[in-house]
Amino acid sequence: MQINDLFNILHNSLESQNNGRKISLKDMASKFGISMRTYQDWKLGRAKPQAAATVMKMLGSLEDDEIIRAVRKINNLQELSR
Repeated sequence: MQINDLFNILHNSLESQNNGRKISLKDMASKFGISMRTYQDWKLGRAKPQAAATVMKMLGSLEDDEIIRAVRKINNLQELSR
């Protein structure tokens, strides 16, 4: 699996969570605080953030309840740093 596959899966999952409505690259990039060009390059596989693959492998090694717990902790830390 390539890094762009991961971004496409996650992008599609977020769209599904949004009642199937499309989310533009610009909106997605803005939501995560990166440039649209960077997000587009990741999604198309032109750039490959190395940490993304490792993070996904780490999450994939956890049980479902631990994944949820870890992601919630990460989200809480991000909210506190804003």
